Amino acid sequence: MLGTWHALELCRAGYAVQHLEANAAPQGASVRNFGLLWVSGRRSGAELDAAQRARHRWEEVGNDIAGIGFRATGSLTVACTPGERKVMEEFAAHADAAARGITYVEPEELRARNPAVQGDVTGALHCVHDAVVEPRRALGALRDYLSARGSYTYHPGRTVVGIEERALIDVTGTRWEADLVVVATGSAFDSLPGTERVAARLRRVRLQMLETERFARTVTTALADADTLRYYPAYAVVPLDALGAQGPVAAVHHLQLLLVQRADGGLTIGDTHAYDEPFDFALDEQPSTELLARAERLLGVPLPPVARRWEGVYAQCIDGDVCAREELSPGVWMVTGPGGRGMTCAPAIAADTLRLAGA
Repeated sequence: MLGTWHALELCRAGYAVQHLEANAAPQGASVRNFGLLWVSGRRSGAELDAAQRARHRWEEVGNDIAGIGFRATGSLTVACTPGERKVMEEFAAHADAAARGITYVEPEELRARNPAVQGDVTGALHCVHDAVVEPRRALGALRDYLSARGSYTYHPGRTVVGIEERALIDVTGTRWEADLVVVATGSAFDSLPGTERVAARLRRVRLQMLETERFARTVTTALADADTLRYYPAYAVVPLDALGAQGPVAAVHHLQLLLVQRADGGLTIGDTHAYDEPFDFALDEQPSTELLARAERLLGVPLPPVARRWEGVYAQCIDGDVCAREELSPGVWMVTGPGGRGMTCAPAIAADTLRLAGA
């Protein structure tokens, strides 16, 4: 997604773009996520600014490209205990909540906004700015849109193995010269020579997710549970002690519940976070069982059968920056490491790259 948004903004700026993709089709975290455009949990400052600018751009492009599946759903971060309610009420009273379009809602208003939530809940944080897209469809829709305009060519199966001044060398030995080069490596940030300094700022994170068959009800908003308050930096402005101790499965797997209904009715549910490489090649059923149980508690009904499960790996800056961006050689910029912010912030990251490069 990060590379494709750079292609989009470069075409918009008047460039003819040659887009090299390492695989036969995108297979990384960009297609293995919720499709969440998540403004609510972003850290104040540069991260929140990037998320808000990107959210506006997503909607703008989504109005032109229906295949992206953009939906301004908003989100509900749901409280199930008095302690969770207390923390959420305190955050809603903080100035940082207003900056993100967040208010606290009682159970009656929660269900008015999302009638599918029929579990035993005590309230929720409602964010009007959060939205969703369809991650399995968005990249193809963006590429088709660009290809139809004649200044964009997509080249799958072209792994980059070398960097020169204003040029890349791919695995076939082809040299691609350009006025401006953007290398969006994703989790392969240490695979190219000359990238050691950027790679030192990054780590890989592994997640587990799943998707159910079609859910009969319409889930009108994205849903999250209170463990997201522990994970997202926006909520650190209030004491989190009232949340209580995290359960053992959640603590081991750095787990939080996020839930989005897909356009076809299925529910995308996750996720977990593993930080210590080497990662296990196997999917672990414990966190999946925990996530499904949490989703059922919120929705108040049994879920459909699981249709698919997967894992993914993304790159994340360890210094808290929105991304790692560096000019490796004249005219060649490496951009990676947005972590879980990648889907949300890609439009703003791309716009900032063009600005820094003078494009």
